[in-house]
Amino acid sequence: MLAYIKGRVAAMDEESLVLENGGIGYRILAPVPALNSLSKGQEARLYTHLQVREDAMVLYGFLSQDDLALFKLLIGVNGIGPKGAMGILSAVPADELRFAVLSEDTKAICRAPGIGVKTARKLILELKDRLSLEEAFEAASAPGGAVSPGQAADNRGEAVQALTALGYSGAEALRAVNAVEGGESMDTEALLKAALKSMMLF
Repeated sequence: MLAYIKGRVAAMDEESLVLENGGIGYRILAPVPALNSLSKGQEARLYTHLQVREDAMVLYGFLSQDDLALFKLLIGVNGIGPKGAMGILSAVPADELRFAVLSEDTKAICRAPGIGVKTARKLILELKDRLSLEEAFEAASAPGGAVSPGQAADNRGEAVQALTALGYSGAEALRAVNAVEGGESMDTEALLKAALKSMMLF
């Protein structure tokens, strides 16, 4: 019904914001990372999902279509409703969640409130075939680099796989590779060296 809403942030709290558009204030529940990146008075566009219940209509909003798509996948998992999906996306960024699922990193998924090992394993089982490693990196690949976004995703994927082979968790590996400055223009070997260097500093 509502693909997105664009307007001014009129108010915020710990779990939602009010987006004013055309004299109407829409209360929208949003993940913590989205809320942290916005401020009162700022212009914003949120991609929305409307949940219709017997007692209420609830709007969920996301800064990107990518986050919205992942939210819809999560609520399609048996036993995970919108509240659980929001908790997961608040605790685990979308690109990190993709890799956690693909690498079967239950520990990363269990960072979300109310998500135990059993639920994390179920989520992985149901979503693993519906996600791709390429998507997890293409979303983070900046355009205009020395290599194409597709090649950058391949290089990042190979670097992360190498780090997991060395014993790091999927989430740790993904964070390290994504944190490499200028990583979208590096080959796999350079990415791996830079990521390892940063991990040894912390």
